Amino acid sequence: MKKLAWLGLIALVPVIFTACAPYTPRSYQQTYPYPSGGMMGPGMMGSGGMMRGMMGGWGGYDPEAKQISIDDAAEAVDRYLSAYYGESLVLVEVMEFAWNFYAEVEEKDTGIHAMELLVDKYSGQVFPEMGPNMMWNTKYGMMISYEESTKATADMPITSEEAERLAQQMLTADLADFTVGEAETFYGYYTLHTLRNGEIEGMLSVHGYSGTVWYHNWHGSFIRMKEFHD
Repeated sequence: MKKLAWLGLIALVPVIFTACAPYTPRSYQQTYPYPSGGMMGPGMMGSGGMMRGMMGGWGGYDPEAKQISIDDAAEAVDRYLSAYYGESLVLVEVMEFAWNFYAEVEEKDTGIHAMELLVDKYSGQVFPEMGPNMMWNTKYGMMISYEESTKATADMPITSEEAERLAQQMLTADLADFTVGEAETFYGYYTLHTLRNGEIEGMLSVHGYSGTVWYHNWHGSFIRMKEFHD
């Protein structure tokens, strides 16, 4: 059942590869090898803007259609997790952005962050987030085999503190008035909120082996956040 969650995304892979490119801090020397399982280095996915139609920002929606609420999005994620993962994963956070809802999911038993999901703001459709969640996740990612996923670990050469430093280094170079929040640990990478004047602006991820920084440029402006399952 878990593999079915990816089937609808196979056709989107070429689009995803050209949609957004990871960023490597200029002063960081890559000293750690990528783990097995299709980890991809910086620059291998091209560049360009995300198709907002995929996220509900553009597209063929009825102009009279109403957007779902943040609670509706959370319920949709709960149904998705129950269908594909039983009770092993739980929703911990939903963020509403202009173009989509973003959901953060963790393992119930370990408390380790498992995956990142997107929810269409009109249809309520739930699907795995593109970018690091697909390409860097060593347990739940698209490029990982079942055998590799059983060996996945959240212990990475780059620590959460170093991930925060690398993320801030990138922001200081390119977005000087931005700062980063606390690094949240996933399998193979970290995800951090980006802040502007102390308020959430968006997010980025840092590869736990290479230090590559990948800014999530497919959300639009931040609106609100709600936490679940303390």
